[in-house]
Amino acid sequence: MARAFLLVLDSFGVGGAPDAEHYGDLGSNTLGHIAEFCAAGAADKAGVRYGPLKLPNMSALGLLEIATLASGTRPADMPPPERIFGLHGCANEVSKGKDTPSGHWEIAGTPVRFEWGYFPTEGDAFSPELVEAICEQGNLPGILGNCHASGTDIIARLGEEHIRTGKPICYTSSDSVFQIAAHEMYFGLERLIALCEVVRRILDPLNIGRVIARPFIGESASTFARTGNRRDFSVLPPEPTLLDRLVERDRKVLAIGKIGDIYAHQGVSRVIKANGNDALMDATLEAMDEALNGDLVFTNFVDFDMNYGHRRDVAGYAAALEAFDQRLPEIHRKMQPGDVAILTADHGCDPTWRGTDHTRERVPIMAFGPGFRERNIGIRSSYADIGESIAAHLSIPSGRHGRSFM
Repeated sequence: MARAFLLVLDSFGVGGAPDAEHYGDLGSNTLGHIAEFCAAGAADKAGVRYGPLKLPNMSALGLLEIATLASGTRPADMPPPERIFGLHGCANEVSKGKDTPSGHWEIAGTPVRFEWGYFPTEGDAFSPELVEAICEQGNLPGILGNCHASGTDIIARLGEEHIRTGKPICYTSSDSVFQIAAHEMYFGLERLIALCEVVRRILDPLNIGRVIARPFIGESASTFARTGNRRDFSVLPPEPTLLDRLVERDRKVLAIGKIGDIYAHQGVSRVIKANGNDALMDATLEAMDEALNGDLVFTNFVDFDMNYGHRRDVAGYAAALEAFDQRLPEIHRKMQPGDVAILTADHGCDPTWRGTDHTRERVPIMAFGPGFRERNIGIRSSYADIGESIAAHLSIPSGRHGRSFM
């Protein structure tokens, strides 16, 4: 037993999910299609040519073998490493849905077996009765949006009307989510957070997974920008997770980024906020200095999903992967004998796919640390194997849903 570091590259799928067709995602492959885009010399949105995808550190952790195992296709033009380190494989998701809570809870040993509530895709997303309850209990003059939308698009489209009328922008997606965008200054950040808490209570009977506060700044459609003060209000996991089991045994769980929100702040010792992948990596490295024997540092790197996957920015996603890959040696240098680090994802968000939503894919598993030998762990039947591997490594009792690959 030493320490564990669990790093979730939000939305970094590797294709091949056996139930992808059920979700309309047959053929989606986040890594594979990004590599194809780069290998073809395609241009980004600014017309800049982008060369082959270069992820030498993750490739040395078995990423190319993982991709081939998951989807049957090796990523285009990515050079093989001289040797491979650590354990590598991929995992199927058994949870219902393909959203953030489902993936993260299953990673922590608690699959979602129930059906989430969703909003209609045709017509108004929210019923008149729901809107009336939100306006009455939230003391609002009304809402804007009431539809399925991309967050950046709807803020650009309705932000000026929001400032003028004081009505928050409410929208959803194919996930089980209710999102509220409001201006930090004109509407107020504290007021937005309080409104989300009201909406969370109203939506509990509908089994909606998350209410998300989406604050933004700026004065016009061309200058509006979302800030790092996002908050997620999640329902509680259906049973104790790996995090709960660790805290019950006086271990620390250092939750970095949106991890605390995803688990409704249950099983979390300390929340560490940071905005952007570089800042999240910095916070992870600092938490590694704080973590003691038996502790877990758990980080979600949200930029891959929020800034690039949902926005279908292939070149931006590729550049973010390369930037992350370049910093991986910093993690390795801080590891002590007995430590383990695991890289994985919670779902896919193929930036070449139709629409702007998550994609149902297998996720990679790359586990490494001092003394770990190379081993292919195959295709795991559930993300829960990740949590149970950490439980085994940290010497706490196993849960009911996964099997350790350590």
